[in-house]
Amino acid sequence: MTKIHVTTTVNGDPAEFLADPRETLLDALRDQLGLTGTKEGCGTGDCGACSVVVDGVLVCSCLMLAAEAEGKKVETIEGMAGEELHPLQRQFIEHAALQCGFCTPGILVAAKALLERNPDPTDTEIRYWLAGNLCRCTGYDKIIRAVQDAAAEMRGAA
Repeated sequence: MTKIHVTTTVNGDPAEFLADPRETLLDALRDQLGLTGTKEGCGTGDCGACSVVVDGVLVCSCLMLAAEAEGKKVETIEGMAGEELHPLQRQFIEHAALQCGFCTPGILVAAKALLERNPDPTDTEIRYWLAGNLCRCTGYDKIIRAVQDAAAEMRGAA
């Protein structure tokens, strides 16, 4: 089968790979680029574990073909922290907003996308935005508090 040459930007760095026409972005990120922070939970776009941001839009990478990333800007959990942890990552630790951690990368990517659009969300807005990210361990309350505190910190209100 003919492979498709894909040139993209991942976490601010140029990246290129050869993709099978049926290969998902999730598989390309993990298997070809070695970015294993993005997880496959369901493979059907129902759990949010594979959430990434593509050209500013939150997507389930298990539903996007790798070839569709051509010329696009992809952001994964690996690009979230700089020299220090992102405020969301710090607050998740401080609030113990994770247990097994499998869903955490997708939730963090989704929460960051929310805060970039709305720096002062209500609890209801956070719950609505994160509704596509399933967590079987935490019950979400600690996640909501962590996102609220990170939002306040990022606004300078902390």
